Amino acid sequence: MAGLAVNVDHVATLRNIRGDVSYPDPVTAAVLVELAGADGIVVHLREDRRHIHDRDLRILRKVVQTKLILEMASTDEMVGIALEIQPDLVTLVPERREELTTEGGLDLIVQKNEIAETIGTLQHSGIPVSIFIDPDPDQIKLAHQINATMIEIHTGTFCEATTHKQRNQAFSHIVDAAKLARKLRIGVNAGHGLCYNTIKFFKGLNEIDEFSIGHSIVSRAVLVGMERAVKEMLALIKDL
Repeated sequence: MAGLAVNVDHVATLRNIRGDVSYPDPVTAAVLVELAGADGIVVHLREDRRHIHDRDLRILRKVVQTKLILEMASTDEMVGIALEIQPDLVTLVPERREELTTEGGLDLIVQKNEIAETIGTLQHSGIPVSIFIDPDPDQIKLAHQINATMIEIHTGTFCEATTHKQRNQAFSHIVDAAKLARKLRIGVNAGHGLCYNTIKFFKGLNEIDEFSIGHSIVSRAVLVGMERAVKEMLALIKDL
């Protein structure tokens, strides 16, 4: 069975809308996520700190009992924070201030040397590194060349497809990417835009080690509670 790591960024987004309040607390949300049976907690510490703050990350490092996954850009500032916090996994992602959320995978053809240096620095400190990339065979081969511990396949194109043809084509790319990564002995995670409906497409794709899901679970939790929202997603993953 694939694992489930839950991104609690949008709990912090809701908190930060008011600016002068301390709730809802992403740390409390993370505790509830773990109690519901998830395998890990994901947070993205952005340059502009639009949702998760440094204080959140430090407290999470002390509180999280499963696995703390830090999504971050490949910058000197973030590498320094990662070396201090020592998350269980770093996922390197692209980041633009203009975007609402991460819009696509890293381009290793352009950033290969920079990303390779970051991977080496983090792994030397004992931190495994995943690279968030599009389901493109050339990108996966480059991830293997620069010794990434694993990849996280960007599933956004698949989730945002508006026709059956587009969705099926996008999913076939995900399948091919997962199988290639497994052949190269790279761990395979998947995430971005996955929800209670799109997750069902992954039935039988056993190459996926873990799904990273945030917005759909937090959105459902607003209506039914965090424990129920996480358990419902876990049930769907168990049935894959």
